[in-house]
Amino acid sequence: MRVLRAKSAGFCKGVERAINIARDYASRGRRPVFTDGPLIHNSQMMAELEREGVRELGDYRSSEKLEIDLNDEARKQAVLIVRAHGITPQRREYLRSLGLEFRDATCPDVAAIAGRVKMYAKKGYTTVIFGDPDHPEVVGILGYSQERGYAVRTLEDIAALPDLGDRVCMVSQSTMYVDEFEVLAEALKQRFPQAVVFNTICGATRDRQGDVPALARDGAEAIVVIGGRHSANTLKLARLVELQGIPCYHVETLKELDLAALARYKTIGVTAGASTPGFLIDEVCSALEAL
Repeated sequence: MRVLRAKSAGFCKGVERAINIARDYASRGRRPVFTDGPLIHNSQMMAELEREGVRELGDYRSSEKLEIDLNDEARKQAVLIVRAHGITPQRREYLRSLGLEFRDATCPDVAAIAGRVKMYAKKGYTTVIFGDPDHPEVVGILGYSQERGYAVRTLEDIAALPDLGDRVCMVSQSTMYVDEFEVLAEALKQRFPQAVVFNTICGATRDRQGDVPALARDGAEAIVVIGGRHSANTLKLARLVELQGIPCYHVETLKELDLAALARYKTIGVTAGASTPGFLIDEVCSALEAL
């Protein structure tokens, strides 16, 4: 079987940076190394990090206080790391108050979006973000909007916005569809002609989305998408495959892959989300090549 592996498959720079930060502390014997919720959206990688001494703690959506039962000596060694998706300024202030060493692993691209929203909010702008209102990245970014923020996903959402006046700033969750952002941005400009619009979809997302039709053009008869079922960018890749009119097989690991069903194809494309570790991609590609 011929296997076409997307050039962009695997960790993006923001995810790789967050993992390296956690691993660096763990390798130096710092114990425990905490992350505020899952560092990234991949359960297999989080399990790997846990074996290395990294422990998931808390939930960005919860208002409950974190229970950290450590003696004084352990507190001196403990580290608390912010997830790659970022957090609200209120959450940041609370985590810093816990008295542990604090390290921010927010993706630089996400941090840049939050910084832009913060700057425009100070000027009196209302923020409109194209994204999933329940996604941790969107929750974190809207925390900088001074409570003047709306998440939108459809044209209906744009139409349902109240009168926001002349000061409107639009950004995007970093992992959204480029084409959909352009459509919604045009609709927003129709309603609010003075709106300032920033396409903040990251380069890694653009590359991954572009690689899907490229795999189809290169002859892929079906495409395997590897990544977490809660990973926004992975789910979007699966949908893009379906839009190409070819079969999509979305799996988290090789164990979920129906090799018998894939054996009828001569050429298979393989891509993966930004949080998918290379060893999972290698396993799938090796199994397909062996058919």
